[in-house]
Amino acid sequence: MGIGNVTERRLQPPQVGVTVVILALAPSPSGSRLWLPLVRRVRQPFLGRWALPGGGLRADQSLEQSAYLALADTTDLHPRYLEQLYTFGDPARSQGGLPMVSIAYWALVGREETADFAVERNVRWFPADALPELAFDHRNIIAYALRRLRTRIDEPAVVTRLVGETFTLNQLHDVYEAVAGEHIDLANFRRRMLATGRLEETGEQRREGRHRPAAVYRYAPGEPDTASPYGLVQRRLASLNRSRERRGEQPPADRDVLMREAMSPLERPAA
Repeated sequence: MGIGNVTERRLQPPQVGVTVVILALAPSPSGSRLWLPLVRRVRQPFLGRWALPGGGLRADQSLEQSAYLALADTTDLHPRYLEQLYTFGDPARSQGGLPMVSIAYWALVGREETADFAVERNVRWFPADALPELAFDHRNIIAYALRRLRTRIDEPAVVTRLVGETFTLNQLHDVYEAVAGEHIDLANFRRRMLATGRLEETGEQRREGRHRPAAVYRYAPGEPDTASPYGLVQRRLASLNRSRERRGEQPPADRDVLMREAMSPLERPAA
């Protein structure tokens, strides 16, 4: 038997689904920009507005499988990197519709995977810094994904998913500038990156436009892959243990308490 009115329906457990922010790097007249695909809604609520790709959950699929299925339904992209971002469940996010909880993921795709930003059906690509009016709280979800990317851009396993395994310093600079959303002095950037000792020359050269061929670099072997949330938690655990040792403290006997402490910065949105 169905629930008789809207108020009673809103008191029922919320629907749960997945939402995906796909961030891609593409050239523009002023350098490179981050782009993402949006889907025009064909039903209420928010009929006609643009929204992030998403879908419901099935009992025979994992969350990751559901996220990949949502991508397959809207784009032909198969990102090499997909990570759970955050769970959004504010009761007001549906603005009067049925309550919904969205488990958000973010994906990164590189230049070679986005050769064509053609419009297909109700899907269109938009620059991340020039978004249309969005449905639900999807502008907040996108902003959260961009903050996550900006805090992780120094990690080789993240930046190479946008620029590729090998790159020139100009190409690497374009990625950092697109992610930061502001101008970064090229000469200072080159000096800073080379001074880190994290890059090594491949011995190859790559021509960029009409400029003379430039040296091709890659990240030095042994750089840790911290792109997964598990890698981040391990680093956080190690940092907490070092801090306790300096203070002469013992770690909590309950490992669950220690894990919650290590994961807490990853589980809450940035201010």
